[in-house]
Amino acid sequence: MFSWSKREGKKDPELFQNVSEGLKRLYRNKLFPLEDTYHFHDFHSPALEDADFDNKPMVLLVGQYSTGKTTFIRHLMEQDFPGMRIGPEPTTDSFIAVMHGEQEGVIPGNALVVDPKKPFRKLNAFGNAFLNRFMCAQLKNPVLESISIIDTPGILSGEKQRISRGYDFAAVLEWFAERVDRIILLFDAHKLDISDEFSEVIKALKNHEDKMRVVLNKADQISTQQLMRVYGALMWSLGKIINTPEVVRVYIGSFWAQPLLIADNRKLFEAEEQDLFRDIQSLPQNAALRKLNDLIKRARLAKVQAYIISALKKEMPSVFGKDSKKKELINNLGAIYEKIQKEHNISPGDFPNLKKMQELLAVQDFTKFPAIKPKLLESVEDMLGNDIAKLMTLVRKEEAAMPSQSVKGGAFEGTMNGPFGHGYGEGAGEGIDELEWIVGRDKPSYDEMFYMLSPINGKISGATAKKELVKSKLPNTVLGKIWTLADVDKDGYLDDEEFALANHLIKVKLEGHELPAKLPAHLVPPSKRQELN
Repeated sequence: MFSWSKREGKKDPELFQNVSEGLKRLYRNKLFPLEDTYHFHDFHSPALEDADFDNKPMVLLVGQYSTGKTTFIRHLMEQDFPGMRIGPEPTTDSFIAVMHGEQEGVIPGNALVVDPKKPFRKLNAFGNAFLNRFMCAQLKNPVLESISIIDTPGILSGEKQRISRGYDFAAVLEWFAERVDRIILLFDAHKLDISDEFSEVIKALKNHEDKMRVVLNKADQISTQQLMRVYGALMWSLGKIINTPEVVRVYIGSFWAQPLLIADNRKLFEAEEQDLFRDIQSLPQNAALRKLNDLIKRARLAKVQAYIISALKKEMPSVFGKDSKKKELINNLGAIYEKIQKEHNISPGDFPNLKKMQELLAVQDFTKFPAIKPKLLESVEDMLGNDIAKLMTLVRKEEAAMPSQSVKGGAFEGTMNGPFGHGYGEGAGEGIDELEWIVGRDKPSYDEMFYMLSPINGKISGATAKKELVKSKLPNTVLGKIWTLADVDKDGYLDDEEFALANHLIKVKLEGHELPAKLPAHLVPPSKRQELN
């Protein structure tokens, strides 16, 4: 047990030096005493340690075998990692924490869970059967300087799921889900069958939908028509299991460094990959906020746990009939939930799973449960009402003071700059490398329209231009932005080059591209370039 578990609760100072230290102190001094008193760690999650607050953002990959989880990691890092095995059969039979290290190598599970610098010490509760299937692959890679990645065994399907793993697979994934920043569920476009074990796993991740993203991998192996059907089937299947009104974000693509088999949807795959990369790259910047959010969720559950345990204690007889009363209370746990909800005005979503709670209570000694201790609850209320608000302010200050943090290296670098950057040479970027003005190609047709508007002194007014530009049927907000970009000299009129530019930007928007915030240098009309310089 922690050395500070017996410490008298002291009022925390109003100011924290940094977010990480603040989170540690709040947990130690205010939340941990409540968890420890009401057996939170026996029912829900082991106690947190310093490493849980200090560790880098983690990404957890989950999926059935041969969906490309290990290949996905290889694609991100552009480098093999120790212990990596790839194949069509279930090759990854272990949980592998891929982390940064100066010396490349593998740390076995039993050694890993005694390292105080790693956030895995509490995994020893799952026993040797799990620890023999757990390892850390360390290597020097720029991607791993910002994040760590957890590779998992392929989830079994069909006959394979009858084979016992020797440990509670869903419980281990739930442990990781509480601590990671992003959960990526991978599906193979060729096999969307969600096995019983996969369904159980997704349900175990139920309270972490905000961290969950879905990747439909190997989508280049099917035609566009088949892809539409597969996508629809996937969304329908996930809707049945996740049971939330919000749609989970699904990224479609082929996440490996091999040629596309069917390149019809290349642009879609590129856009989806960039969206996913941006999501992963944002993790370091949002890490402190995620840890704060997880601590709040944990505190709310700990409060509910205290109310449940104290309510059960209150109902227990002091001498006779303890066993029969225990059974009765477990059977009527749903009614106890409802009573606590009304009495303390708590949302039903804050309560633990009823069936799971009943199973865990069956092996507990109710006579050892403590009565309600208002001071412990008041301390947690003070944390949620006051201290968290101060930490939120500190989070914003730290974000503003620090340079923009994002994941760098590996596949993240490949499309950032140069002609293979996403959208390079497309939309408003078309013609960026050309010597000729790109708008000049269509200028003869734009000139015909321009001179039909009867320009005066070589220019048309805004009112005259509006009559022509509204024919595009674009909203006024968009046309207003196009006018601002096209009126390069800001005189309130358009000459022939500016009018051609306005029509070019309309064409860019109608083709589905975004307008630039500022007019790129290559789109500035030739006659205006010297003026701007």
